[in-house]
Amino acid sequence: MPVETPTEAVIAHHRQLCRQLHHHSWRYHSLDQPEITDAAYDALFVELRQIEARYPQLITPDSPSQRVGSPPNSAFSSVSHLQPMLSLDNAFDETGLREFDQRLRGHLQLADPIDYLCELKMDGVAVSLRYEQGRLAAAATRGDGHSGEDIRANIRTLATVPLRLRPGAPDLLEVRGEVYMELAAFRQLNQQREEQGQNAFANPRNAAAGSLRQLDPHETARRPLKIFCYGVGACSASLPDRQQQVLLQLQDWGLRINRSHLYPATGIESVWQLCQRLADLRETLPYEIDGLVVKVDQLALHDRLGSTSRAPRWAIAYKFAARQGRTRLRQVQLQVGRTGAITPVALLEPVSVGGVTISRASLHNWDEIARLDVRIGDEVIVERAGDVIPDLVAVVSERRDGSEQPIPLPQQCPVCGAPVARLRDEVVPRCQGLRCPAQLKGQLRHFVSRQGMDIDGLGEKIIEQLLDQGLVHTLADLYQLRSKQLLPLERMGAKKAANLLAAIDASKTRPLHRLLAALGIRHVGEHVARLLAEAFGTLDALMAASAEELQQIHAIGPQVSDSLQHFFANPDNRAVLQQLHNSGVRPPAASAPAPPTAPGIFAGKTLVLTGTLQQLSRSEAKSRIAAAGGRVSSALSGKTDYLVVGENPGSKLRQAETLGVPCLSEKDFLQHLSADDSAGKEQP
Repeated sequence: MPVETPTEAVIAHHRQLCRQLHHHSWRYHSLDQPEITDAAYDALFVELRQIEARYPQLITPDSPSQRVGSPPNSAFSSVSHLQPMLSLDNAFDETGLREFDQRLRGHLQLADPIDYLCELKMDGVAVSLRYEQGRLAAAATRGDGHSGEDIRANIRTLATVPLRLRPGAPDLLEVRGEVYMELAAFRQLNQQREEQGQNAFANPRNAAAGSLRQLDPHETARRPLKIFCYGVGACSASLPDRQQQVLLQLQDWGLRINRSHLYPATGIESVWQLCQRLADLRETLPYEIDGLVVKVDQLALHDRLGSTSRAPRWAIAYKFAARQGRTRLRQVQLQVGRTGAITPVALLEPVSVGGVTISRASLHNWDEIARLDVRIGDEVIVERAGDVIPDLVAVVSERRDGSEQPIPLPQQCPVCGAPVARLRDEVVPRCQGLRCPAQLKGQLRHFVSRQGMDIDGLGEKIIEQLLDQGLVHTLADLYQLRSKQLLPLERMGAKKAANLLAAIDASKTRPLHRLLAALGIRHVGEHVARLLAEAFGTLDALMAASAEELQQIHAIGPQVSDSLQHFFANPDNRAVLQQLHNSGVRPPAASAPAPPTAPGIFAGKTLVLTGTLQQLSRSEAKSRIAAAGGRVSSALSGKTDYLVVGENPGSKLRQAETLGVPCLSEKDFLQHLSADDSAGKEQP
């Protein structure tokens, strides 16, 4: 039968699907920042496979259908798997399962039902553990299926991963497992992150992936991760004949398996009944699952069936239907975060989704609103994805009757009425007001912190009491506090109150750059604050500066100048600054730094920092670079001399690899500085 020739339109659509899937695979596997739901990705992948089944000449070695994941992140060294770590093909309904069974029995020429083992499909991160002489010798992510990222130092911090197997274990064992985070632990972790001013994880899988790929194992150790092992890649000893017995053998060797959720099933009819029954189980489990993995139980049949380039033929993942519901968008509520970010939340007609009544859903930002073309009054589809606020994923536009209303970008803060600005290159609008009650707690914590005005003794519990008692309404109110107001507070004695008032008074003469950093102006951290203070000397001069004058300073671009001008243009902010001045907060005039006495190791070099350094604060690192003759930029380009890579680096690391910019680990960076210090001491 002749092969059908694809049209130009089919070829173009195939290329577009490949580009989309490569992009989303990179976001999912390499960045742990998916832009679409698993269901949406699966739909794109199914469409690609359908096209390639009809037009096999379109299949190329780099097609997403021929790949498992994505290449290892270069921030980690690479580890080769002893046996390829393949992915799984998916089935989404009864038909898909029965076709899988028919293919197997046809290939094996079997008339009798096949014995299967069904296992819960954990929604976590697949890893490979290698044990040599019973000791954990290597651990890696899936990566591209042939090699993955070396995460052994991080895996060692998981209490559920044995560092040494029990007696009787083989000399060599490569075992596959899924690292995950339980829902209760996930909720607690997100609560802690929000209290610390960090972004919450989208779902438990993202939390697990981000935790496993920390550059500092100590940070991974603080994350509540667990593992279930589900298979063997390579083994120097003989294994039992069946998959269920293999898992029990792994348990005997000291590895953790999900023993209470192994489901033998003879014939595909039994498998289908099990899939239907277990779809309801997911709501009762302490962790997230998104389906069942159906495996041929007899290992001898695995060898006969073999694998494709990306997946074994003897197993398939049955994916549960997305937990979706259809309802109507009644109104949009605007929430103001601690940094002034205004986010829209959809208020819905209550709808039951997977046994949970949903009345709110995330809209994320106005770019997402535009992408969905969602309007108030629309009939919409919401989806539960993890134990977080549901997402609004689609609009049923054909149900519109013309009464729907657009969702405008806010011009004023819904809490305080201050002007709202959408700063350059940002996706969310922000309240610019220092008087905003929604931001006040976060503003106070930042203002009094060591990086800000360094007011010792003014911790979070005292801040909460000051707010609850109505004693503080703006930052300037801190300087109006008196002993008689503090003494009634919980655990506040006369001596403690006196010490706190003394610390507040001492902060009045902090340098200008400390005040600028303490105000929490968007994009103005310690380094930029120091540059501004050195360039303008006084707060009045800075407030009067034009955009052109601001951008004449190295590292001050349009984004920072826009933020500064929006901040100082706000009358409420100027009023608070005047109140601070009237209260005695009067930084001494700053002066430009003295030129270095001798060229340093970074003389004439431009460095960019990404991630979190463990031994230096960001401001200390910038000061050390300046002392070594270098300058720090916030923007990476082909002219950058070095990228200093800390823990949890952002997109700048990948950008540096693309541009060919040399990268320094924190260890290398400190060694350079130490060498420079030593050279300086030897100079006469």
